[in-house]
Amino acid sequence: MQQVTFHNTLSRKAEPIVPTKGNVVGMYCCGPTVYAQAHIGNFRTFLNQDVMRRVLQTAGYKVIHVRNLTDVDDKTIARSIEEGRPLTEFTEHWTEVFHKDCERFNMLAPQIEPKATAHIPEQIKMIEDLIERGHAYASEDGSVYFRVSSFDGYGKLSRIKERELLTDAATDEDEGPVDSDEYSRDSAADFVMWKSRKPTDGDVYWDSPWGEGRPGWHLECSAMAMKYLGNNLDIHSGGVDLTFPHHENEIAQSECSCGHQKQFFKYWIHAAHLLVDNAKMSKSLNNFYTVDDIEAKGYAPVVLRYALTSGHYRQTINFNSDSLVAAQSALVKLRKFSDEILAAAGLKRAAVLKEINKGKHLNDDWGIFADAWQKLSSDMNIPGALGGIFTAIKSKPGAEAVVPFHKLIFALGYDLDQVIIEKPKVEAPEDVKALAQKRWDAKQAKDWAAADALRDELAAAGWKALDRKDGFDLEQL
Repeated sequence: MQQVTFHNTLSRKAEPIVPTKGNVVGMYCCGPTVYAQAHIGNFRTFLNQDVMRRVLQTAGYKVIHVRNLTDVDDKTIARSIEEGRPLTEFTEHWTEVFHKDCERFNMLAPQIEPKATAHIPEQIKMIEDLIERGHAYASEDGSVYFRVSSFDGYGKLSRIKERELLTDAATDEDEGPVDSDEYSRDSAADFVMWKSRKPTDGDVYWDSPWGEGRPGWHLECSAMAMKYLGNNLDIHSGGVDLTFPHHENEIAQSECSCGHQKQFFKYWIHAAHLLVDNAKMSKSLNNFYTVDDIEAKGYAPVVLRYALTSGHYRQTINFNSDSLVAAQSALVKLRKFSDEILAAAGLKRAAVLKEINKGKHLNDDWGIFADAWQKLSSDMNIPGALGGIFTAIKSKPGAEAVVPFHKLIFALGYDLDQVIIEKPKVEAPEDVKALAQKRWDAKQAKDWAAADALRDELAAAGWKALDRKDGFDLEQL
């Protein structure tokens, strides 16, 4: 195995990954809440988790990848009721949409993908253990809370101080609180583990020792992670917004349920936020995108994958139309190089990548791509790795580059077969042509303000005008 390091939020430093069991890495990733199509901000995290797994595999580790599906919470219940559909039918539809998007992004499927609703007994058992140990208590209405004051280690992940503790309301872009604050509790810091049934829950409830209700949001990950990976685990990953309270609460309830004898996870790896046009993504700002939206602009999912992962995962990146143009250009170079060296070696891309996925080239020399791999395996420095790849390509290596180059392509997850070498010409709609003509006329009249405004309207429609001396051409953004 080759050494791989990641920045551990728990220790605040980069650490080599040393699995608890030989060369087997248990990796638990917080997955989607299946109530709508995942947006590109969600997928920035999911894609970086995919690269993380691929890097570990490329280094020689066997990865057991668990990614949960949150299929019961305030949002899933409210949306299913709005649509008049049973919760299971509603969430299965959005789970299928999520899986199709993952396939389009060329993501490796997790070996285990547990649903919260399929693990209610495990969650109830954990609550019972915590009540017995004095870490949780039931309120008068039948809800159950974790007693934060009972765990001295609370805050060790997020470094939050007791006086700064908020309630258990974690917010989502446009959806408001995930956990309601209207339940009675001993302390505002205590978080809900079991929610007593409310009229707004409809027929979504389970029986428990405390009455009818459903689990709180934080509980599912603890119960499922320990069921499938054990009590002393390796990597837990998610978006930086989950550090507090979600991951902090996971640590508290998990370690307390084990009598403080086990560390829940050794490595906590978090991905930073995504901005769109220098703003937080929001439907109200008209900068809210899904992979469908990006494909409608003429870009393959691999282009979006490149744009979302080419920045360092621990740094906020700004996504815009220029990101897609740059990604498309970079991928064309990678595709052309791949085609050239494969032709020189008489090999097919799919066959080479299949062998790499099976671990058949783990000990092969990295050659001129050694610097790129060193960057990628050091806290997943994708920008540095891409720089190393493009520098190596300039030396125009031949067939000897097939394996090391495609090991990097596998680790980055780029499906180069999606890359279109020549951008197809798309006929502009008549309204776009008319808008471009107005812009041209304004320029001829030296009405620069009007021309600039019309240029922005063209861009908003997904087009730009390329001026000539005697007219203009239109190009899709």
